[in-house]
Amino acid sequence: MADSPDWDLFQSLHAVLAGGSLSAAAKLRGLTQPTVGRHIDELERNLGGPLFLRSPRGLQATELALALKPHLDDMSAAAQTAVRDAAGAADGSTGVVRVTASEVVGVEVLPAILASFREAHPDIDIEVVLSNRNEDLTRRDADIAVRMSRPTQNTLLAKKIGSVGFGFYAAAEYLARHAAPTNWDELADHPIIGYDTRPPTMPDGVDFDRPVSRETFALRTDNDVAQIAALRAGFGIGVTQHGIARRSGLTPIMPGALTFRLEIWVCMHENLKTSRRMRLMFDHLVAGLSEVVGDGN
Repeated sequence: MADSPDWDLFQSLHAVLAGGSLSAAAKLRGLTQPTVGRHIDELERNLGGPLFLRSPRGLQATELALALKPHLDDMSAAAQTAVRDAAGAADGSTGVVRVTASEVVGVEVLPAILASFREAHPDIDIEVVLSNRNEDLTRRDADIAVRMSRPTQNTLLAKKIGSVGFGFYAAAEYLARHAAPTNWDELADHPIIGYDTRPPTMPDGVDFDRPVSRETFALRTDNDVAQIAALRAGFGIGVTQHGIARRSGLTPIMPGALTFRLEIWVCMHENLKTSRRMRLMFDHLVAGLSEVVGDGN
């Protein structure tokens, strides 16, 4: 390696890997496309090999680029963490807190809780990451997580809030056009809303009375928020949380036929428990989610 590439060049490589193109990387970094291209060219000279292959389908990452990606992910997460920590170093009640949650919790539950937090702590900025995968809190991809399953990492400070129940529901608009099913055979004659390519992880013991595959559903999407939107719009019958259904005015279908619950946990890395702003957010989420769980979920 002739020279030691600086972090700025690696940031551009990380952005290209994330965005899939020079133009997307330029938008992510706030640079021009030629500048990002020059960064990649310079990195390739320093590393002694190509990072991308140009093809009609766009940029294809080489083995060298893919080998660097996990290290770049770690470096990027560490850099973002340093910025957040530095922002609140002088005063623990200022700075940034990064919260991660599932898509449904992030859209349906967190907004009101975060709004009240902001009113109480106007000097703390909030970043929200919505993902149905569990972000790595040990690597500080996020500071605090709201999770729908028990955390397994020993280095996390975790608080179980309770659990939320699920069932079949339909909108009044749909039921005005179609009689509600009363058993599994009748349910099969209705349009069901469900997954597309990624079957959801279900708790042990859940019985759908018959095999379930993507062909079971008349509307297929792996986006849980889109499923709820279709349910509210009267597309057909779907599964959702009791609390969300009640707030949306949805009607229970075949009550008791499908019953399962998922736990809700609030987690953060134990090293953050001395940070005042992290503790403020952690405690606020625990209190807010406790109200949600206690509200007939």
